[in-house]
Amino acid sequence: MTSTTHAPGVRIRDLTVVYRTPAGELPAVRGVDLELVPGTITGVVGESGSGKSTLALSLLNAVQPPGRIAAGAVEIDGLGDVLTLGGEDLRRTRGRQVGYVFQAAQNSLNPLKTIGKQLLDLGRSHDVADPRALVRDAKVLLARMGLDGGRVLDSYQHELSGGMRQRVGIMLALVLNAKVVVLDEPTTALDMITQATILRIIREVHEERELTTLVITHDVGAIAEVADGLAVMYGGRIVEHGPVRKVLATPRHPYTQGLIRAIPRLSGDISLARALPGRPPTLGTLPAQGCVFRERCERRLAVCDTDDPVVITRNGRSVACHAVERAAAVAMRKEYA
Repeated sequence: MTSTTHAPGVRIRDLTVVYRTPAGELPAVRGVDLELVPGTITGVVGESGSGKSTLALSLLNAVQPPGRIAAGAVEIDGLGDVLTLGGEDLRRTRGRQVGYVFQAAQNSLNPLKTIGKQLLDLGRSHDVADPRALVRDAKVLLARMGLDGGRVLDSYQHELSGGMRQRVGIMLALVLNAKVVVLDEPTTALDMITQATILRIIREVHEERELTTLVITHDVGAIAEVADGLAVMYGGRIVEHGPVRKVLATPRHPYTQGLIRAIPRLSGDISLARALPGRPPTLGTLPAQGCVFRERCERRLAVCDTDDPVVITRNGRSVACHAVERAAAVAMRKEYA
């Protein structure tokens, strides 16, 4: 376990994010509760459209119109509720206290400026008193990630590979000494060797700098390599959460079980890997009540159509599923019979 002396805790409480559509405001994230334990890496996994990136942007209070944060709180130790910050306070929080590595790193880099000039722009925006020290720190970080810092800082983003751009994104998120870092799909569109390198860098830098880290991904295998805790998201809800090894070894929610069952195996019977039936919901097809996963669930009950499942927490693990709750109640009655 990493040292947590300086790592802040993050508590997301009853977070709801809605987007304005012709059909009215529809929730992309609804009633999410999630705690990032100081000094740990928490992974959030789910299919595209599950609300993962919207959840991540909420940590920066950066949801853009037509979206808005309708309810909830994002409390970070030493900062308070980020959702109450605005203006200069919010600008200083972004980058200085909370670092963010965006999905598709090349889209967050200015193609008309070298990486070095973008670094200096970042320093000016946060009133860094010693630009030369900032450049030295950036070179050290880039060297730590296996890159020639001088060459990279003199380069434009199109002169760098995808893996190099991703490492530049990590450098820019860390160079101001942020203690909370959010990485949105850090291994997407990278080859297997580069993915492994990025995952190793994430874990090593996290431990060395005593960070609290959130990693957003659709890749269950990738998150298993680096995370301490795992939250599974579907239809804007957290449906299961717990220690990563326990969740992957003994998944309880039918959606988590389906995600793991769909992973192709390197050996054995390849027919054992089965895709989840149906398609993930969109904003327009999310049910207004009941379980968001019910249309694709093989354990669907009548109550799933009408009632939202309650989050049940036992032994450090939580799951929101009527079928799991009913099975647990039956087992408890048998135990005490």
